[in-house]
Amino acid sequence: MLYHLIVRCLLPANRGGLEVEVMFVDTDYHFDTLRLVTILEARLAQQSPEATGEGSPKEGAEEDDDEETVKACLRRLFVVHCGSSAQMLLSLHYLESWFSSRLALGLLVLDSISAFYWQDRCSGGESVPRQEANLRKCAQLLDRLCRDYSIVVFATVHAIMRNYGSSEAANNTAPRPCDEPSPSSSSSSTPNSRRWSSVVDFDKPYLCRVWQRLVTQRLVFSKTDVLKDKRPVFSVACTTTRTRGVKRSSFCLTDSGMQFL
Repeated sequence: MLYHLIVRCLLPANRGGLEVEVMFVDTDYHFDTLRLVTILEARLAQQSPEATGEGSPKEGAEEDDDEETVKACLRRLFVVHCGSSAQMLLSLHYLESWFSSRLALGLLVLDSISAFYWQDRCSGGESVPRQEANLRKCAQLLDRLCRDYSIVVFATVHAIMRNYGSSEAANNTAPRPCDEPSPSSSSSSTPNSRRWSSVVDFDKPYLCRVWQRLVTQRLVFSKTDVLKDKRPVFSVACTTTRTRGVKRSSFCLTDSGMQFL
């Protein structure tokens, strides 16, 4: 999903993109530049006259043009690596000056915001405020960045505390999502809220409350048992703080990134 989002932002406007700069804060050290380039090249190939049936196969000049487009896209991407929550906090403070001076920066990606959860719990001892101190400051800083510079923040969270339950039983007994309380109340102990959490299978929020209040949209990804063209099918459920419904989509992973079904 992150590559899909980043490619959409990096591609030039005349190739179906937003042509904005992206800041990627990599705390899990999972970012793969080669994978990103592969998706960029595949997206550009899909828009070629040959792929759309509107022209002849690519010539050398067109291939060189695509190569220059990929290089231009990569120049709009900035990657920062962090090894601790304290380093992530310092990096965000430093990046604030970047957002004030680079108006083209429109997206900040954190993968992941929960990478140092267990590390902070150990270093904070039995004091919950000490455990959450750095993440709380990061969330406050992100809130200010969103307000002052109108950027979009997309962060991943590890699914370490899931609302386990019988999904099949919940689907058979629970009313429609529109009749249920919002996912924000899924931590309640009422039977309805427990059934809601089973239906949508949203992860239990475990990060600090400052971060939870900052989140406006949540996407939960899961792998299904379905195969399409020998590729596994994944599902994503999306909810917002403004609505009570849940939107679901299915997709496969291809060389050109996510392919929605």
